[in-house]
Amino acid sequence: MPAVRIRRRKAVALASAAVLAGLAVPTLTPATAGASAPAHETPAAQARVDAVADYYDGAEGKTGEALKSALNSIISDQTKLSYSAVWDALKETDEDPSNSGNVILLYSGVSRSKSLNGGDVGDWNREHVWAKSHGDFGTSTGPGTDIHHLRPADVQVNSVRGNKDFDNGGSAVANGGGSLTDSDSFEPRDAVKGDVARMIFYMAVRYEGTDGWPDLEPNGSVNNGSAPYIGKLDVLKAWNEQDPPDAFEQRRNDVIHESYQHNRNPFIDHPEWVESIW
Repeated sequence: MPAVRIRRRKAVALASAAVLAGLAVPTLTPATAGASAPAHETPAAQARVDAVADYYDGAEGKTGEALKSALNSIISDQTKLSYSAVWDALKETDEDPSNSGNVILLYSGVSRSKSLNGGDVGDWNREHVWAKSHGDFGTSTGPGTDIHHLRPADVQVNSVRGNKDFDNGGSAVANGGGSLTDSDSFEPRDAVKGDVARMIFYMAVRYEGTDGWPDLEPNGSVNNGSAPYIGKLDVLKAWNEQDPPDAFEQRRNDVIHESYQHNRNPFIDHPEWVESIW
């Protein structure tokens, strides 16, 4: 393993420990990612900023398709999980910060016992935010098990979402925490709109059709069916702006990088890159 990768993982390990201890996580923007630490910032928090900046060395100075290609090269270096291993991973990545025995469900926002994972009413299951039928990749190791877009969701709410594209509008989803749906789209609750958008953009950059999986892309449509597309692009871009990354989302990114897949969602670290690419 190259020395630079070892240094990166050690630095992020320190930073992740700081986040897990409840320290504030700074938003990473071009201004902060390479800047000196403010006087009040802890060494561990600054270590996270430095480590994340180092992770994206290959993307520095790039925009548009060149940026997308560079990010694909960076984040494609990952450890892949089995679908059964996803259960335990989600119990850590989506742990309720106020109750270590629970996970936070994506669409409803409910805190539910980690032990209630399954397929019955009242359980939570593994939601593919990029619907697995959009590209027909199923639950095979690869996009079907990539925990950057797999989240705990209430079984019934997950069923309502199904494989619908994302758009604004619709009627309230029962026990959906403010989520809405209609015949061809799903709108998540406000607090995770940006999370959903950034997961979709991650998938579109990670899976470019070069490693045996479909070339996934957001587009301006709904009713994409089994085509490897999800819409609506303009809505997802607006959600990314309206709901910036919070501490829960940033911690999740850190845990996936350090403990599971060893890659990151670049749009959590740099949400401004969405506009640069799309």
